[in-house]
Amino acid sequence: MSTRSIGLMGGTFDPIHHAHLIVAEEVRYALNLTEMVFIPAGEPPHKVGRITAPVQDRVAMVELAVASNPHFSVSRVEVDRPGPSYLVDTLRLLKKQWGKDTELFFVIGWDSLEDFPTWYKPTEILEQLTRLVVVHRPGYKEDEEYNQQLEARLPGLLQKMCPVAVPQLDISSTDLRQRIVENRPIKYQTPAEVEAYIQEHQLYRYHTES
Repeated sequence: MSTRSIGLMGGTFDPIHHAHLIVAEEVRYALNLTEMVFIPAGEPPHKVGRITAPVQDRVAMVELAVASNPHFSVSRVEVDRPGPSYLVDTLRLLKKQWGKDTELFFVIGWDSLEDFPTWYKPTEILEQLTRLVVVHRPGYKEDEEYNQQLEARLPGLLQKMCPVAVPQLDISSTDLRQRIVENRPIKYQTPAEVEAYIQEHQLYRYHTES
C-alpha cells in the first residue's frame, strides 16, 4: 500500500479566498501530494477575540470553496475538539486517524516563519511533520543568515523546511471583511459560492476592524 502524502492548510479562513486556494494547489502540484486538507481553526490561540464569523459558517465557506477540486478536502479536527487549537495536538490526532506512516506537510507563509519558534511545542511539531512547507513569492532569494538565526532558535528547523514558490495575490481576509462593511465588491477575490454564502447569511456586514 502506497504512503499517503497529505498537505495541511490551517487557518481561520475568515473568510477563505482565492489566495488560499492557489497556494494549496501550487503546493500540491510542486510536491506531488496525494491531497490537500484544509483545517479551519476552532480557537486559534494567537487570535483570541479576533475571529468574527461563527465557526460553523467558516467551515461551511471552506467546504464550498474546495468542493470543485477532487484533491481538496476539509477536516473538522480543530473545530470538533474543545480548547485552543494547538497544531501539535492537531497533528497527533491526524496521525492517529490516518496512520503513523502518513506523511504530513504543513503549509506556512514565509512571513509567519519568524514566529514559528514561539508556537506551542514547536520541536514536537517538527517531529510530527515530514516537511514544513514554507511558501514565498517567485524570485524570492533566501537569506542564509536569517535561516541560521532561525535554526539557532529552533534546532532542526532547516532540516524540515521545504520552500515552495507560489503566485502572490494581494488578497487578505481582513481586507475582504472591511470591503463588506464598506459595501465594496469582493467578487473574483473569493469563490462565487463563498460570496453568495456571505451575502445570504449577512456575515461581516456590521463588523469593523480594530
